[in-house]
Amino acid sequence: MSENPSQYVRERAAEGRKDLRYPPAPEPLTVPVYDNHAHLEITDGVEPLSLKEQLDRAEAVGVAGVVQASGDVESSRWAVDAAASDPRVLAAVAIHPNDAPVYAEAGRLDHAIGVIDELAAHPRTRAIGETGLDFFRTEEERRGPQFESFEAHIALAKKHSIAMQIHDRDAHDSVLETLTRVGAPETTVFHCFSGDDAMARVCANAGYYLSFAGNVTFKNAQNLRDALQVTPLDRILVETDAPFLTPVPLRGRPNAPYLVPLTLRFMAAELGLAVDELAAQVAANTLEVYGEFAD
Repeated sequence: MSENPSQYVRERAAEGRKDLRYPPAPEPLTVPVYDNHAHLEITDGVEPLSLKEQLDRAEAVGVAGVVQASGDVESSRWAVDAAASDPRVLAAVAIHPNDAPVYAEAGRLDHAIGVIDELAAHPRTRAIGETGLDFFRTEEERRGPQFESFEAHIALAKKHSIAMQIHDRDAHDSVLETLTRVGAPETTVFHCFSGDDAMARVCANAGYYLSFAGNVTFKNAQNLRDALQVTPLDRILVETDAPFLTPVPLRGRPNAPYLVPLTLRFMAAELGLAVDELAAQVAANTLEVYGEFAD
């Protein structure tokens, strides 16, 4: 692995977005937390931020570290390089469910999963992710490789004794059925949880962690707020999914780990908790899932 990861792997599209400026920094948290899931390899905004700038801004407002998630071979390598280059980053590596059919159709899915297996052995890789099922973007006739890839990633999380971050879009029942049938890894996280309170109860009973992103603040996301209310405190995580899902009132602008305090404060208000209390619990949960950031 290189000591200095390249700055970007790809660029986020600007179409349909009116304000591409990074927002001002929020009030810092008193108790530091961690961003459970971000894509810092994606450049965004009129003045893109380097990896160091992202992490420095986050640290300045009480976001002590970031789990850098992946979706293909290239971004997975970037994640491990980033984690090796800065103690504030841990890596999650995987083939995204929407990419699994692409690799399969090119005859490269098995090879790609083999690369993920190799990257998962790195000591700074602490999760397999994001993997799962996506029935929103992938049509039914191309979903077979998604299931194949998901089950292979579950096996990798077990093999390497690390957590798994699940991407679940319009596929709740199939994701839960697969986890039950195959057997979930010991530590399973639903990244950017998108279900309702009933699903949250199922996940909680199974011991899964639920990670809430900026969309919990969206007006049309009452299902996420209902889910948050019934999730045990020791199973709650917070994330940005940066550069996507910027919380209200900044929706549409570039997202970044330094904006985690906005989502965390919103969640604390919804739960009727002091911000410091929720922050301390979420930080403890994050370290329980991924281990310490600094070696």
